[in-house]
Amino acid sequence: MNTTILALPGAENLAQTLASLLHCPASMLEVHRFPDGEGLVRLRTGVEGQRVLLAAHLDHPDDKTLPLLFAADAARDLGAAEIGLVAPYLPYMRQDDRFHPGEAITSRTYARVLSAAVDFIVTVDPHLHRIASLDAIYATRTGVVAAAPAIAEWLAREVPQPLLVGPDSESEQWVADVAGRMGVPYVVMTKERRGDRDVQVRMPHGASCEGRVPVLLDDIASSGHTLAMAAHVLRGAGWGRPLCIAVHALLDRNGLDLLHHAGIARVVSCDTIPHPTNAIALGPWLAEGVRGFLGD
Repeated sequence: MNTTILALPGAENLAQTLASLLHCPASMLEVHRFPDGEGLVRLRTGVEGQRVLLAAHLDHPDDKTLPLLFAADAARDLGAAEIGLVAPYLPYMRQDDRFHPGEAITSRTYARVLSAAVDFIVTVDPHLHRIASLDAIYATRTGVVAAAPAIAEWLAREVPQPLLVGPDSESEQWVADVAGRMGVPYVVMTKERRGDRDVQVRMPHGASCEGRVPVLLDDIASSGHTLAMAAHVLRGAGWGRPLCIAVHALLDRNGLDLLHHAGIARVVSCDTIPHPTNAIALGPWLAEGVRGFLGD
């Protein structure tokens, strides 16, 4: 079965990278916005009998999900044999429980919506905390690509003698994986969150960074407050200015300023979301993840 990649707006580079690695054509979707706010999606290439891969960056998902659903439905209506979604960042994973009365558990709702639209999904390190795996909430086939190998390779080239630091218990799965691949030590802080922008973190007793470069590592950097607080704690302990690595960078300008004012020497991210901090390319790993679904 032939494969065609369709890029949603903003994912043109992702689509071209995958097309080069998977040796298939890529086409850009046309998305038009009417004055009343409604949108129109148009496919610029024929898809009958083909496997269609939709390439999308799903940060700011409320704006991007409807065009994605329209594109998937149009492709199926025009005869596509199979539809996959390559979304390096999978949104709505953090609301995995009802933390206050009446709240929607949006991770489940979003999973039902995407599962009904596509035959498989390939993503990078979704935020799994209380959910054991994507299969627990997604009814379609899913493939998870780990960023740890690429992060470990980048650190081995760029940072001598790193010591990896997780800002909270949720980060330990990524920190431990990268540290294990490199054979370097790591520590994990404890975090108490009082609100979206009110967090407190503490170092484990007896942790030492002598002769090493501290590297804060987390899956998602959004407001930047947890990482900024962690940097303050590290500097207060005499560990110097840390480097910060995020798998998914959602930081706006205020968030970046907050991290720099906290004394972080450099902020680096994987290219799961287009961002000024992108330095770690995941294209080859994403392509390998997609190959697992091609079957021909």
